[in-house]
Amino acid sequence: MIYKSIEDLDLKGKRVLVRVDFNVPLDKETGQKITSDTRIRMALPTINYALKQGAAVILVSHLGRPDGQVNTKMSLLPVAGRLAELLDQQVKFTSDCIGRNTAEAVNSLQSCEVMLLENLRFHAEEEANDPDFSEELAANIDIYVNDAFGAAHRAHASTVGITNFMQIRAAGLLMQRELKFLSMAISEPRQPYLAIIGGAKISGKIDVIRNLLKLADHVLIGGAMTYTFLKAQGLNIGSSLVEEEKLDLARELLQEAGDRLVLPVDHVIAKEFSATSEVCTVKGEVPDGWMGLDVGSETIRLYESMIHEARMVVWNGPMGVFELEPFAQGTIAVAKAVEEASARCTSIVGGGDSEKAIKVAGVGDKITHISTGGGASLEFLGGKTLPGVAALQ
Repeated sequence: MIYKSIEDLDLKGKRVLVRVDFNVPLDKETGQKITSDTRIRMALPTINYALKQGAAVILVSHLGRPDGQVNTKMSLLPVAGRLAELLDQQVKFTSDCIGRNTAEAVNSLQSCEVMLLENLRFHAEEEANDPDFSEELAANIDIYVNDAFGAAHRAHASTVGITNFMQIRAAGLLMQRELKFLSMAISEPRQPYLAIIGGAKISGKIDVIRNLLKLADHVLIGGAMTYTFLKAQGLNIGSSLVEEEKLDLARELLQEAGDRLVLPVDHVIAKEFSATSEVCTVKGEVPDGWMGLDVGSETIRLYESMIHEARMVVWNGPMGVFELEPFAQGTIAVAKAVEEASARCTSIVGGGDSEKAIKVAGVGDKITHISTGGGASLEFLGGKTLPGVAALQ
């Protein structure tokens, strides 16, 4: 896919609108405190580059799901404050992302200044990809840059619609990095190639599993989706989570994949979903009245050995309910093994829960690439074209 980079453009004296992903977690009670600024930090290279080139930088983003209504607990105002601290300069803020006052503020912005517009999703037209809303976002803007990979799988006004009104559009530095490494996973695989897919449901990751089975030497399965596969094999899974409507699909995948699809051989089980529940480890089947909540120690050793033999590892999804300490060991072990293997292999970790798991494990510095986009990385690895990326062509 051919698109321009922000580094290909002359930005001096231009008003550059950058679509960023500032969908950061906020304190739920007040909406005033940012609990993690990772996504803000990830946007800094593009913002700083534009400023150094002499651009007037206008930033737009969504935050949360306000359903087209103004919700002060989802305002981007706290983000503007934190961004100002990280940039060590003033960040101007508007109380809306469109309208006459916003247009006047954008027109008055000078070179090397930064402005953040209010939450795009305070307008239902953003998610509806409304052309009038898109045109208003593009008004008075010279260059459009998309640096929000985490929103690139959505055909919204700020990711797709706006490009119909912008002659000059480009990818930001974060967007380029995401596409570089995720493209390697599907177009430049290095053997032995290992994919690790976890999480609750097969239905959410069927395209990824199918696509990676064509490319990888082995696909390791973890998380609750394990028990849909096991039940499809005719094994007892106790009261473990299962997608009954996906059993036929699981049988198809098992038949297609053969020994390339690797399932856990033992399980950490409990009688109820609780950190204080009685816990034990079993091989093979799960007894009645018990539920599987993590992979067992034998599975951990098997997965670790396969990770250390790989030259490329793609990981998306936890091995168990890592939010509860008794069921976090499988996910933490995989995270540490991927970190250790990164010294000799290309390691790519999907966003969302996988990114959280990396933090829980206290690793990540040596991993080749940790994606900022959960849903976007899944769709990309599943072989789909992302609307926000296609719009940059």
